[in-house]
Amino acid sequence: TQYSFKEVFGTLVVQKQLFDVVAKPLVEDLIRGKNGLLFTYGVTGSGKTHTMTGSPGDGGLLPRCLDMIFNSIGPFQAKRFVFKLDDKNGVDVQCEVDALLERQKRDAMPVPKTPSGKRQMDPEFADMINVQDHCKVEDVDEDNVYSVFVSYIEIYNNYIYDLLEEAPFEPIKPKWNNCNTPVRNGDFIPPQSKMLREDQNHNMYVTGCTEVEVKSTEEAFEVFWRGQKKRRIANTQLNRESSRSHSVFIIKLAQAPLDADGDNVLQEKEQITLSQLSLVDLAGSERTNRTKAEGNRLREAGNINQSLMTLRTCIEVLRENQMYGMNKMVPYRDSKLTHLFKNYFDGEGKVRMIVCVNPKAEDYEESLQVMRFAEMTQEVEVARPVDRALCGLTPGRRLRNQAFQEELSRKLEMRGGPINEETEERSVAEMFLQSLPPLPSCELLDVNDDQTLPKLIEVLEKRHKLRQMLSEEFAKNVVTFKTMLQEFDSSVIAKENYIQGKLSERDKTIARQKTDLERLEKKIKTLEYKIEILEKTTTIYEEDKRNLQQELESKSQKLQRQASDKRRLEARLQGMVAETTMKWEKECERRVAAKQLEMQNKLWVKDEKLKQLKAIVTEPRNEKPERPSRERDREKPIQRSVSPSPVPNAPPVRLRHRRSRSAGERWVDHKPPSNLPTETVMQPHVPHAITVAAASEKALAKCDKYMLTHQELASDGEIETKLIKGDVFKTRGGGQAVQFTEIETLKQESPTGRKRRSSPSNPDPAEDATDSAWTDVETRCSVAVEMRAGSALGPGYQHHAQPK
Repeated sequence: TQYSFKEVFGTLVVQKQLFDVVAKPLVEDLIRGKNGLLFTYGVTGSGKTHTMTGSPGDGGLLPRCLDMIFNSIGPFQAKRFVFKLDDKNGVDVQCEVDALLERQKRDAMPVPKTPSGKRQMDPEFADMINVQDHCKVEDVDEDNVYSVFVSYIEIYNNYIYDLLEEAPFEPIKPKWNNCNTPVRNGDFIPPQSKMLREDQNHNMYVTGCTEVEVKSTEEAFEVFWRGQKKRRIANTQLNRESSRSHSVFIIKLAQAPLDADGDNVLQEKEQITLSQLSLVDLAGSERTNRTKAEGNRLREAGNINQSLMTLRTCIEVLRENQMYGMNKMVPYRDSKLTHLFKNYFDGEGKVRMIVCVNPKAEDYEESLQVMRFAEMTQEVEVARPVDRALCGLTPGRRLRNQAFQEELSRKLEMRGGPINEETEERSVAEMFLQSLPPLPSCELLDVNDDQTLPKLIEVLEKRHKLRQMLSEEFAKNVVTFKTMLQEFDSSVIAKENYIQGKLSERDKTIARQKTDLERLEKKIKTLEYKIEILEKTTTIYEEDKRNLQQELESKSQKLQRQASDKRRLEARLQGMVAETTMKWEKECERRVAAKQLEMQNKLWVKDEKLKQLKAIVTEPRNEKPERPSRERDREKPIQRSVSPSPVPNAPPVRLRHRRSRSAGERWVDHKPPSNLPTETVMQPHVPHAITVAAASEKALAKCDKYMLTHQELASDGEIETKLIKGDVFKTRGGGQAVQFTEIETLKQESPTGRKRRSSPSNPDPAEDATDSAWTDVETRCSVAVEMRAGSALGPGYQHHAQPK
């Protein structure tokens, strides 16, 4: 059995190769604002959880996706609580003050979170996220800020539970009846589960689900591992750690553009993009006769198989609707798994499936079912998601703001800016004090001391003069600095005017491009509508074409059956007509021959009577005949004809066949169906002959002699049979030809012209008259006439049958 897939990986494939082919395009779409769904599918124990999470030293798809996301958006992440998710599957942007208050409130919690840079990772999963590939998405929009939110849920017994919820785990409780005893039918009270809701964009989400904002791969995987410990697993005959539920790890990426200055996030909610990547680890399908499941394990296996069967049914209905143009309702609501991801199958994101196959011989039948379903899912086409609209701001705002800040810091450093201001002030004061003349001693020990005060006055005057000089120099420097500032302001204003002109031109270009885009979008929508109408019309025409072709084929088959029946009926009727015609022709000929024979016999009897009467009349009367006495008549025996009287029921005369002179050769005996049997004693006989009713090339090819039997009515009313003979030879063209060489004539004569046999010696007329009455049929035997080609006897030679 063969199945075809887009990509097939062997048993030695590494996780990186699988990630690059399957999951990397989904992460790229996530950062570009598109949704994605990736789930693993297969029988129990086939390696689905290993494919998703990986093993120590070789991380699976989930940690690699997280690592690629944070490698791509790391420098552009927003501060915590700038983006805030609401309860309706939406996101809001908070101002810096509200975000700061949220962060202070979080830091004031009894157990503050350790910063991500100093986080101590759990050694249980530290090796799984130690990915050295540093894979990231190219061409990330640097004018946006990003935040990542993760959530982790499981679907157990068709109920949804939050694996990140801090509430204590509630076990399954059986139902109790009025007698305070468990019911016997196995009903149970499920723990409190989450509900599915539909947002304003018709996307499904889980209400009240815990969504954690994370800032690094380590933090995100720690959240995942905390939920993984709560996932329901059990030991079965086929898998020591069999997943008893479908787990869904959801990564949401919120992004919004910066304002025109490149400092703060835009507060417009329409500019916020929220994309989602769902990583689903499906529970494996299993047969209870192999797992030997009982009780809760049996109920879990039934719910797992039922949800997978619903997923398969939804895919099959989508495939039928797309292939045959049908509009059947897809049963998404029959299972929480299909209901949660309904929007993906309706075209809100890209879907990828990884089929895990176990090479064990015991799983052969189930693996065939899995691969057959996976091959069928490739025929389902999901509509592409629509690209998000542009914000309309000038690109490169973040880089321009960073360049402005760096240039401002550099200018301040060159002109005594705020960075090294205190150091420079101290150095100027020290230089100023050192340049002043030193103050003399100011102590007055004597009242008559007239030198100390004049010296002090002189020093102070010098300092005053120096101060005036410094003030004048400072004033000049201030004027010079003001002039430089004015020149700088004028140059900045000129540059701003130039930039504003360029920006206005760019805005006009963007406006024109927007107009063109709107026009093209309208045109695209019109064309898409026309294409949709044409596709529907084409589907209708194709359906009509198929129906007409089926009707045409059925009618063609019906016409062929009728034509064959008609041909058979015609052949049968022709056979019946030919058979009936031949039968009646033979019957008519037989009746005509019998009638002719009967009339000939009557004519012969009349002729005999007339001859006897003529003989009596013409006989001379010499003397009167004496009438004999009665005694003499009694004594005298009655004289009869030599021929005996006809014996009733006499045995038929045995036919004797005359052997042909050419008996040693192969003959074609051509006897038309219209010939009548002559029933004479002498009959022509040709041994080893092929008797045919019509001459054929096949029969002539096998023989070297040909004989045609021809009958016609002679002038005396008897049947005359002619045997026309000839030699068969081959022609140059490959056919057969006959050259006639002789003709034999067989003639049947009536004995009407034959003289009556003479009676014994001295007969008297009375006795002759008496004998003539005793003439029977045997005296009128048939006579065969034979004429040979080149015979000296001539046609008058007769063979008479001798009377018995």
